[in-house]
Amino acid sequence: MLQGICDELAHRIPGIGFDAPIPCHHNYVAVENQDGLEWMVTRKGAIRAGAGDLGVIPGSMGTGSYIVRGLGNEQSYACASHGAGRRMSRNAARRRFTAADLAEQTSSVECRKEEGVVDEIPAAHKDIDDGIRAQTDLVEVVARLQTLPCIKG
Repeated sequence: MLQGICDELAHRIPGIGFDAPIPCHHNYVAVENQDGLEWMVTRKGAIRAGAGDLGVIPGSMGTGSYIVRGLGNEQSYACASHGAGRRMSRNAARRRFTAADLAEQTSSVECRKEEGVVDEIPAAHKDIDDGIRAQTDLVEVVARLQTLPCIKG
């Protein structure tokens, strides 16, 4: 999918260039060597943040995201958060907010603004900047990104 998007943008915007993609998965199991032992590390809602690893920590649909570099913190098994985290459950967000609320909170972002994705509303998520400040022992910030388009569902 990523390659298709890059190809389409290159077709539409002459001279555009792309850096190498950042492979950054969450919700997976990996076999890793820690303290001289082989472990199966499960990352649920977490990314690998080994020393020098580049990663992406997203905010919500209407907030920014971060590109980070892992510090390899052994106490966290070289992990960092996958995102801002939820302030409320998906169901609670669906009960509390409407598509109109979503449209208001994502007015500067090109994204879906209907009931089917109202559970992704920014108000249902924690503050991404607070989340980044809470893990300075796990990652260093390389760049802060501003959300322009958001593809969901």
